[in-house]
Amino acid sequence: MTALVVVSHSDPDSLTHHVVRSVTDAIRTAGDAVETADLAAENFDPRFADGDLDLFRGKGNTPADVRAEQDRIDRADHLVLVFPMYWWSMPALLKGWIDRVFVSGWAYDLTADYGIVKKLDRLTVHLVSLAGDDADSFERHGVYDAFRTQIERGIVEYCGATVGSTTFLHETDTKTPDALAAEVAELATSLAARIADREKALTH
Repeated sequence: MTALVVVSHSDPDSLTHHVVRSVTDAIRTAGDAVETADLAAENFDPRFADGDLDLFRGKGNTPADVRAEQDRIDRADHLVLVFPMYWWSMPALLKGWIDRVFVSGWAYDLTADYGIVKKLDRLTVHLVSLAGDDADSFERHGVYDAFRTQIERGIVEYCGATVGSTTFLHETDTKTPDALAAEVAELATSLAARIADREKALTH
């Protein structure tokens, strides 16, 4: 199995990047291949510009940077998105990456009668979000339900991919370093095991 881990955070010393390093190390230790896409370090342009509009309208070709991202996903069996939660959603950089990369003709197709052909059914997606709020706050404000609707159903399942796991790392601003380290280690080990278990299920 091959995993592509996509991170959206500009600070390489952030907790978000620490999670990414822990996850990629755990995946390698479990015996699977892993590639990292650091959108900020790679200067990915999240703007949905004229070339993207032309493609959407059926008048142009896929922009080169978008094609490169699609190729990376095509090489992967598992896609892991790691990001801090901004305003109860994903950062603009990651949202722009999805807007530009998960496009009609590659992620899905529309039929003449407006039916949907889902094209990413071979892909399993894992979501890892870091948040300052606690779990009670998320439950009280309906954030979990909104996340499932907007991201799991509205993006992942819309394109036919499988939601392999969704993990929230809560209270990132207030937990002790030791508590966070233990939680990150458990998260990474669990995610790597899910990817390895998926491989076993497909080979038996």
